[in-house]
Order: sequence, then C-alpha cells, then structure tokens
Amino acid sequence: MYTLYAIPNCDTVKKARAWLAKNDVDYQFYDYKKQGVDRLTLVRWLTQMPWTQLVNQNGQTWRKLPEAERPTDADGAITLMLEKPSVIRRPLIEQNGRVVALGFSGEQYTEAFL
Repeated sequence: MYTLYAIPNCDTVKKARAWLAKNDVDYQFYDYKKQGVDRLTLVRWLTQMPWTQLVNQNGQTWRKLPEAERPTDADGAITLMLEKPSVIRRPLIEQNGRVVALGFSGEQYTEAFL
C-alpha cells in the first residue's frame, strides 16, 4: 500500500490523485497539514533525498519566509517543516518507508507505478 503525503487543496496533488485513480493505484491519503508530520518521518525522507528537494522553495509558504528564517541545512529544514508542513514539496508518495515519487509528473508516475 502506498501512502500519499500532501494537502488536499493543492492543484498538483489533485492532478496526482486523478492520475492514481485513473490507473487504479491504491493509496492512503495523509494530510500532513492537518495530521502533522513527525521528526522521524522527515529524517527518513532526508536519508533518501537532500533537504533542498524536499522543501518546496517555489511555494508561497517559502516565499513569505523572511530570508533570516530560511534554512541553510537539513537540521534547519526539519525545524521549518515541523513548524510549517505546507513548505514540504507535494505530493510525496511512500511505500514501506521508501519514497517512490515526489511532486507530480505523468512520466515519473508511469515509471513508478505501472
């Protein structure tokens, strides 16, 4: 079973969910804005990718951050993601502790799920 970590209102997440439904990929939806995200989960993800990939530096949450509050390393990124989970790039899809997709691309999803 896959777990899709995201927030439901995001347009990219809506595209990803539509693709998954169309291709009969079963998943659990985890709303990390409402349910939160814990340090252990973030650390697990950061063993698989750099923090600069996991933090959405193009999003509104990031753009609103004063320069002095923007992280410069993984520890700072963890602190930021714990405080403001909407800064996490979405969607992130995980299976058995392994990140299988980050963001949405039809090509990437075809490769990962079909």
